[in-house]
Amino acid sequence: MVGFKPTDVPPTAAVKFIGAGTAACIADLFTFPLDTAKVRLQIQGETKTQVNVKSAQYKGVFGTISTMVKTEGPRSLYNGLVAGLQRQMSFASVRIGLYDSVKQFYTKGSEHVGIGSRLLAGCTTGAMAVAIAQPTDVVKVRFQAQANVSNSRRYKGTMEAYKTIAKEEGMRGLWKGTGPNITRNALVNCAELVTYDLIKDTLLKSNLMSDNLPCHFTSAFGAGFCTTVIASPVDVVKTRYMNSAKGQYQGAVNCALTMLRKEGPRAFYKGFMPSFLRLGSWNVVMFVTYEQLKRAMMSARGSWEAPL
Repeated sequence: MVGFKPTDVPPTAAVKFIGAGTAACIADLFTFPLDTAKVRLQIQGETKTQVNVKSAQYKGVFGTISTMVKTEGPRSLYNGLVAGLQRQMSFASVRIGLYDSVKQFYTKGSEHVGIGSRLLAGCTTGAMAVAIAQPTDVVKVRFQAQANVSNSRRYKGTMEAYKTIAKEEGMRGLWKGTGPNITRNALVNCAELVTYDLIKDTLLKSNLMSDNLPCHFTSAFGAGFCTTVIASPVDVVKTRYMNSAKGQYQGAVNCALTMLRKEGPRAFYKGFMPSFLRLGSWNVVMFVTYEQLKRAMMSARGSWEAPL
């Protein structure tokens, strides 16, 4: 079987923290175009645009990607990648890397872990991650949403975006959408990490699979689908609100009500397919890489500490 074998020593919190951030960055490199397509589809239909150009009409995941490549060039698919990687190193490290430690804290080290403790741990690390990494998410979404045309770009660089938002909208602008994002990530963490945890535990305890790549792949794919179904409505509201101009919406709730009134309930599942393709593939790449990185780092640690 390809991959590192499980080590006798469980991975430390530091190994999980670093491994989660690194694995998330690797997953982002592979799936970022799908995430950008998702953002474009989610904001399509807003009556108030921020650029004085005729906006492109997007149809479907691959149609959106094709349109972007034709009208803006292939580099547009990676708009906001720098902020995206910054986000994952500060975001995934906390919400994924600290999940097991927080789960153990709530269970007081007990081997029996109930669904309630898993859900509570997922909500806790998700909220902590948002509080730390929200500015990177705001910048990422705005870069992904802007058309890659010289006279329509809101920001020219990542650091300029941070400075411009802080100058024009205040420091609160960098934490815009924190409320819906905390809600989204509580749902995402509970659906993603808890589902992955439960599927993996079930497969192992039932002896259907051993703790290897096929088990990690299956668990990650199932987690990606469940997460997309649960989190899509909040994700659409979060994207619309974070990308909105100052004063466009009175708040996240107003944004959701405006969408419902003007576009109907189906608007909350705009970009569902790219969301699923992105989350499904992201989960597979991230969790498989994460599991292998944990084992690789613990094996390397064991080699360093072994007596000569």
